[in-house]
Amino acid sequence: MKNPKLYLIFLIVGILFPLTGFSQIVSQSFEQLDVLQKTQSRFVVVFIHTDWCKYCQAMKNTTFEDKEIAALLNQNFWFLDLNAEEKSDITFNGQTYKFRPTGNNTGIHELVEKFTMPDGNSSYPILCILNTNYEIIFQHNQFLSVNDLRLFLNDLLKI
Repeated sequence: MKNPKLYLIFLIVGILFPLTGFSQIVSQSFEQLDVLQKTQSRFVVVFIHTDWCKYCQAMKNTTFEDKEIAALLNQNFWFLDLNAEEKSDITFNGQTYKFRPTGNNTGIHELVEKFTMPDGNSSYPILCILNTNYEIIFQHNQFLSVNDLRLFLNDLLKI
């Protein structure tokens, strides 16, 4: 190496900050879901959140940052991340859903309404599990810890 100081810096950085096999959940888009299901049929996990929801952010930063959860989701499920206040149109299962304003600078995406509780409750975060026909088979409207989500996903894989 021409510059021994540069080599030494890379060596020190490599020792102090080793690659840890960090894994991240791969989020798919609703538009590509049909193609993905044709390649490999899987349950679909839809995580619905908002930017202002502290429990949503906590779930993103803890539950979904867990290496085991990330591996479990990436290997066995299609994961979809949906901001409830997304303003762009989303095509899902042959239908286009739009943002619906509910006031000044507020609103909800129509697709979120499809995944809300039968009573219309849309408290965040919402975790929906869809079967291969895109029917809701599980829905949870609050924070899920790493352990709770791990137990549920493993039980679901036994079906």
